[in-house]
This record gives sequence, C-alpha cells and structure tokens, in this order.
Amino acid sequence: MSGYEGVKFTTTMLGDEVPQDVRLAQLKQWCTFYHTHHLAPPYSGGSYGNLSFREAPDAESFIITGTCMGLKENLRNDQFVQVSYCDMEQRIVFARGCRKPSSESMLHFAIYQQRPDVEAIFHGHGEVIMNHAEQLGLPITGTAEPYGTVELAKSLLAILADHHILIMRDHGFIVLGNSLADAGVRTMALLEKAKHVS
Repeated sequence: MSGYEGVKFTTTMLGDEVPQDVRLAQLKQWCTFYHTHHLAPPYSGGSYGNLSFREAPDAESFIITGTCMGLKENLRNDQFVQVSYCDMEQRIVFARGCRKPSSESMLHFAIYQQRPDVEAIFHGHGEVIMNHAEQLGLPITGTAEPYGTVELAKSLLAILADHHILIMRDHGFIVLGNSLADAGVRTMALLEKAKHVS
C-alpha cells in the first residue's frame, strides 16, 4: 500500500450543503468499526479507506466519506460529501459539501452505475484480509493499478459480475451490500473468516 498523494481527479463543487441523510448515523458507526478493527489504517491526516451509500434506489448520487478524513469516533456530518455525478472520461467529480470527496469517488460511482442492486460500498485495506485474499478464494483484479484512478475502477469492473466481496491487487478490498447493514455484516463475516484461515 503506497502513501497517500491526494485525489487524482478534478472536483467541481456544486454547493457547500452538508449531507443530512438519516443513514449517516449508520455510516458513522461502520466507519468507527473499520477504524477499531484496523480495516482502514490511519495515516497523517486521514485513513486508508472510504465508505458510501447510494442516496436513493437507481440514483447515481451517493454520500461518501470526505478525503483526508480519519475513520474514527465522533464523526460529524460535515466530514461527509454528496457526489452527484462523475465524468469518468474527463476525470471530474461533481459534489456538494464542505470538503472534497474521497479519492476513490470514481470507483464508487462506477460500481453504483454497473450494479443497481448495490446500495452501500465499503472499501478497506486491512492486512488480515489482504494477506489471506487468495486462501479466502476471493476474486482479485488482474492488474495492480494506482489508487483513485479510472484504471483502478476499470480493473474492478472487469471482475465485478455479481460478487459482493472483491480484492484490488496490491491495494485493498471492497465489500458491497444492498444496505449499510448488509455491507457491514458481510465485512464482519469476512474479517472472522480471514482470522481463521490456516
């Protein structure tokens, strides 16, 4: 896992409105879970990981953790950002909030576009999972691509199919759910399974 170098797209802020969705309370709890279980390792000024949920069924917009944000306790609504749309060709993310969206916003957008059944996406980097990815039999991207890039998103879409847990080679893991709770329960099961791989 290489060091954090900032976002790799252009952000167009459409407004500074703070997300107020009632599901933010759940998202904050899962952010804390990822922090306390070492699934989103900290770096100076943030954490390696990002979590999101789709705003409405079939919507392209979603709410995601902001960039350079530590996934920890006592998170505030203004640490989250609404992403309205991503222009993947021009590498522009259109968002609303008080900060820029997560560096993996294009990845989340691409998954939501391809999988209408997915309502929540949790992305982490926990060693206990990454070190046992092959033994767990999880689908793994064919190539290692830089974080936050269209190339990373494309490599994941190439193996996405109907899977709910995937590995991005030399990078991290993705857990998909039809709700925040579903993605969280899948994460907990994955973590327990990884701990007991021989």
